[in-house]
Amino acid sequence: MRARTLADLSAPLLTLRLLTAEFAHLPAPTVEVSPIYPERLELTFHDDFAAFEVWREALSIAPESVVHRVQVGGQTNVLRVHATFVGAELELIGYAKVPATAPVLAGSGAPS
Repeated sequence: MRARTLADLSAPLLTLRLLTAEFAHLPAPTVEVSPIYPERLELTFHDDFAAFEVWREALSIAPESVVHRVQVGGQTNVLRVHATFVGAELELIGYAKVPATAPVLAGSGAPS
């Protein structure tokens, strides 16, 4: 197998350039382009689903396409969706902490 070149990453890099031009006003994601998946552009949003949702809506990705998971022992919500945008595989990923629930203390009068 030959080594990948920067030219092999042209689809996701062109997509990133177009997204930057069209959606410069949107929240900045963490961006990943990798020679392991040369057709994929990954945009990741940490600590808040709001930025994920703004991008999903801007890209007209259907909400029912989003997959929700919980990881890190139930502490982190993860939203993930795949789409195609100008020839690249686009993956949006959002991470947010699972809200803590207040523990019920014995003798607090709360029903058990």
